[in-house]
Amino acid sequence: MPSTKAALPGRPATAKADDRPKVGTTYIVLLVLAQFGLYAAIVAPMGYSLSVRVDQLSPGNEGILGYVVGAGSLALVLSGPVLGVLSDRTRSRLGRRRPWLPLTVAVGLVGFCCVALAPSVAVLITGWVVVQLGFGSALALLGASMADRLPESQRGKVAGLAGVAQMAASIIGVGIASMLTSSNLLLFLVPAGLGAVTVGLFFLLVHEESSQGIPLGEALTAKLVLSKYVFDVRRHSDFSWNWLGRFLFMFGLTLATTFTTFFFADKLDQPVTEIGGLVAVVGGIGLVATMGGAGFSGFLSDRLRRRRAFVFGAGLLFTAGTLTMAAAPGLPVLVAGSFLTNLGLGVFSAVDQALVLDVLPERDTEAGRYNAINQFSTTVPQAAAPLVAPLVLALGGGDNYPLLYVVAGAFACVGGLIILARVKGVR
Repeated sequence: MPSTKAALPGRPATAKADDRPKVGTTYIVLLVLAQFGLYAAIVAPMGYSLSVRVDQLSPGNEGILGYVVGAGSLALVLSGPVLGVLSDRTRSRLGRRRPWLPLTVAVGLVGFCCVALAPSVAVLITGWVVVQLGFGSALALLGASMADRLPESQRGKVAGLAGVAQMAASIIGVGIASMLTSSNLLLFLVPAGLGAVTVGLFFLLVHEESSQGIPLGEALTAKLVLSKYVFDVRRHSDFSWNWLGRFLFMFGLTLATTFTTFFFADKLDQPVTEIGGLVAVVGGIGLVATMGGAGFSGFLSDRLRRRRAFVFGAGLLFTAGTLTMAAAPGLPVLVAGSFLTNLGLGVFSAVDQALVLDVLPERDTEAGRYNAINQFSTTVPQAAAPLVAPLVLALGGGDNYPLLYVVAGAFACVGGLIILARVKGVR
């Protein structure tokens, strides 16, 4: 899939031929299991447990939840490239990624204890930042391990399985937490313990080659670390175009999902307080679509040795779903549109992750750094889209939700089109 042509002067660098050996079933199972555990530990608080704590500490001020989650995301964005550089330059008999896993898990567990026992909102925010610096960083290390180890023929399959694990974790994590509301410590530490155990299994049972003999290159300085937050977009054009396409797709996704509850209430002419059960049911149907799209498309993209067409197709599916929802006259069509958007999301999440690994620059030496930079294409839209959405809604007097969904679909479609048309080193 990646081009084997060498980069010539004046030609943008593209993904090079990959001769990595295939990884075994043990590695894949333990990797996906570790990602499942970490997602369950992080998603459970974001979907449920943090709301409980916010209500305990500041009743009636639900908006504080946004500050808590936003602070954690910002901390992860700022720290990601630093951890990437440090792990890239780690020299040990355990390799580059494994030595950091126990440390990040320990930091995350400390953060979860702070969140569970927080006596104030300020401590709650601080604790969640520590959680993200720990468990969020552990997820990034697993992503770097995928870049280090996976050959191109297995990237779609493993990315698809990881996508399924993420979706399943969002259900199971919240389900576990919802049964533990009698104790704040159990509410947070049981899902966190699941993440710690699964990462511990990966650390103990997955071997990584020693990195002691790899040359370090430049001396590590503050200036060098800061320089790693940027890169030459012309030299790494495939990575750059994919970054932009992923950014636009995630921007459209965030526009659509942030106001789902209000959109359904508007379409069905019902109060927001009375459609919670309906939104949950539609979300469950959408989850099945997302998991199916991720699992099937990942395997199929490996088999057909194609990525870009799948990503573009995902954009079209998502756009078809948002347009269907915008024009829906009633509930059945709304559900059908939601199914299409989630199916597109599943395909995109699996195949574009494989595509990221295909076009990742300097995979042998700086996979951690570029993997962290790629994460900006997800975290920045998640922060920016909710700020733009009110401007779109205002065009219709403050509640033009159909227009918002049309705009969301347009962003997703353009994102897929950019990847199809501009990424040249991968089929």
